[in-house]
Amino acid sequence: MSHRPRNIGLGSLIHYRFPLTAIASILHRISGLLLFISIPFVLWVLDISLRSSFDFHRVVMHFDAPICTFFIWAFLSALIYHFIAGVKHLLMDIGFFEEKLSGKVASGIVILLAIVLIVLLGWWML
Repeated sequence: MSHRPRNIGLGSLIHYRFPLTAIASILHRISGLLLFISIPFVLWVLDISLRSSFDFHRVVMHFDAPICTFFIWAFLSALIYHFIAGVKHLLMDIGFFEEKLSGKVASGIVILLAIVLIVLLGWWML
């Protein structure tokens, strides 16, 4: 009787407790994906706003809509987190935070600092 490897299912992933370093890494990938998807839209809006003063005022007028404010906040939040986590990765590339404990502490600092800055951004945008 051979033992077949057991596949990990969605139920297993839901109950699995990810380490802090994995959470920081996954969030970095998600924020990068959000930026990758949204940058073409941001460039399109920038292109429209630079065509004429009328188009600029038309774009600015849409910024008052709550859904637009939310998307701006989400884009800037992804940018903040991706930047902070990217700086951590650059520091890791030159030899810092490579040990298990220091990596865990650095990941915690990245997440905490990002949360603080994202909340402050939301408060400022209100």
